[in-house]
Amino acid sequence: MSSNSASLVSLQKSVKQLRKEAGFRRIKVSQAAEDLKKFCLDNAQKDPLLMGVPSSDNPFRPPKSCALL
Repeated sequence: MSSNSASLVSLQKSVKQLRKEAGFRRIKVSQAAEDLKKFCLDNAQKDPLLMGVPSSDNPFRPPKSCALL
């Protein structure tokens, strides 16, 4: 393959990618931030990082010691 044909293939891939990206629906950053904030606030009660995990459901809790007498 000559360098011209390799360059042509590379340019065709770039054009294909740019056409694909041009077709994406875009929204303003301010709207995306507002949507993200609303999602976080709506789901805060289900977030284990905010609410904690009950010890009975926590798979990473320290194991209980077992003593045989």
